[in-house]
Amino acid sequence: MVRAAVLPAVGAPLEITDIQLPDPGPGQVRVRLAAAGVCHSDLSLSNGTMRVPVPAVLGHEGAGTVVAVGEGVTHVSPGDGVVLNWAPACGGCPACARGEVWLCANALNGAADIHARTADGTELHPGLNVAAFAEETVVAASCVLPLPAGVPLTDAALLGCAVLTGYGAVHHSAQVRPGESVAVFGVGGVGLATLQSARIAGASTIVAVDVSPEKEELARAAGATHYVVASEDTAREIRALTGKQGVDAAVECVGRAVSIRAAWDSTRRGGRTTVVGIGGKDQQVTFSALEIFHWGRTLSGCVYGNCDPAADLPVLAEHVRAGRLDLSALVTERIALDGIPAAFENMLAGKGGRALVVF
Repeated sequence: MVRAAVLPAVGAPLEITDIQLPDPGPGQVRVRLAAAGVCHSDLSLSNGTMRVPVPAVLGHEGAGTVVAVGEGVTHVSPGDGVVLNWAPACGGCPACARGEVWLCANALNGAADIHARTADGTELHPGLNVAAFAEETVVAASCVLPLPAGVPLTDAALLGCAVLTGYGAVHHSAQVRPGESVAVFGVGGVGLATLQSARIAGASTIVAVDVSPEKEELARAAGATHYVVASEDTAREIRALTGKQGVDAAVECVGRAVSIRAAWDSTRRGGRTTVVGIGGKDQQVTFSALEIFHWGRTLSGCVYGNCDPAADLPVLAEHVRAGRLDLSALVTERIALDGIPAAFENMLAGKGGRALVVF
């Protein structure tokens, strides 16, 4: 039996309880978690914005140590440090065949599996495949990536979602080049990773935008050269900071219609607007046909940073080893499992960066 955070039903409070994990079967790995990040996607799963089978063990951003492996697993062994990959590519669907592994049609098939049981025998699903809000988890071998040397195991949890997403949004989707200007909307865990990634990319002007004035210090430490408190005048303020042109690239990390529209309006003519935030169906954004023609901007969605985790994780590890990427700077709170509900409330209130569950 291990302790875990269980979502009994959509909209219900999380329950911290004991669950019974099976031994790893063929092609599976059992991992003892060192840490798990509390991501806005977990909140979206709990409130029904994103749908997965329930009841479920949530948590998808984690790192830990291999405890046991099932038959046929050769790329990791007991005692190895690993990062969890919540969206493993199948390699055979049309998206994978195009090399767009972040759009794999089968990546979340595992969420429908039976992962564990409660003490009374209730079957539990694995949230976004990996069920990281638990002391230990059993996952498909494709969901574990060997931890590169030189990366602290606890901080490595952030590589599993926030950092891959923020880095990919800058380097793969927006394709920020040295000397360009960037605006980042939302200074949570992903937003902070995006700011650091914009600095790594060599952006000259980096504008952070958030509803909370209290996040300015966090944003500037991550690489922001300017800070704007979100308002109806946000786009105008950003254009004023960029010679009335607007930024070359804007990255929206909130998932709200108002901030997506502000990011679009803050981007220069011919610039790129990338939407990372996951919004609900009620968040409707409108554009006129004339402005789409006139501004010549690109508006694109961005799933998991448009990353291939197996290829990008070693690149991120090199940035960590070289001191360019500071994982611990993304964390504003280290908590236990029973602190997750409060971390959800802080996200809803727009407080802090990343909360990290440390086991």
